[in-house]
Amino acid sequence: MIQQQLKNIHSLIEQAKQTPAHQVEIIAVTKQLSVEQTRIVLDAGLQHLGENRPQGFLPKVEAFGHEPVWHFIGSLQTRKVRDVIDHIDFLHSLDRMSLAQEIQKRATKPVKCFIQVNVSGEDSKHGLAVKDVRDFIEQVKPMDKVELVGLMTMAPLEASREEIKQQFHQLRLLRDELRENLGPEFKELSMGMSGDYELAVEEGATFIRIGTALVGSLKE
Repeated sequence: MIQQQLKNIHSLIEQAKQTPAHQVEIIAVTKQLSVEQTRIVLDAGLQHLGENRPQGFLPKVEAFGHEPVWHFIGSLQTRKVRDVIDHIDFLHSLDRMSLAQEIQKRATKPVKCFIQVNVSGEDSKHGLAVKDVRDFIEQVKPMDKVELVGLMTMAPLEASREEIKQQFHQLRLLRDELRENLGPEFKELSMGMSGDYELAVEEGATFIRIGTALVGSLKE
């Protein structure tokens, strides 16, 4: 079942891409899967796995080590940084200075970080306001354990597809502006989930976070 879902997603990604050179990594969101179910995901050929809570993530690290590329996609409490930071390859939720400082303090190697941006301005959403991103970057740049690779956002649940597409477009424009100062390595866009990843790919997403549409059958 998962192989067929993956084939369908790959097909839709290819249709949504604006250029053949556009590379899109699929992060399989395994946060609700057991260790055994996660093994099925890895055996299907998916290397990028997304987790959002230390208590669900750490048993999988113990089981699989660094076989997968680990993405921490949830909000990370400052007090939990020490537990996970040396086990992850990407953090998708860098959204405050206290978190950056704790990563700098606890990490033994550079961690690839996406700055989470609250493009919609919703009070319920985590992330920096668009107007605050540049100042935040300037403060973080001296930290050698915080490797800024791009931007992340989450679309509002109740928004129309046109509104979602517009917010993804705004994030891409912001990435493009920042890239002029930060250099070509600041290139990634983490945006799009099961219900809107095609829109995200159309707007240049390089990482999409897919749970239900990819691994939902394993939870049944």
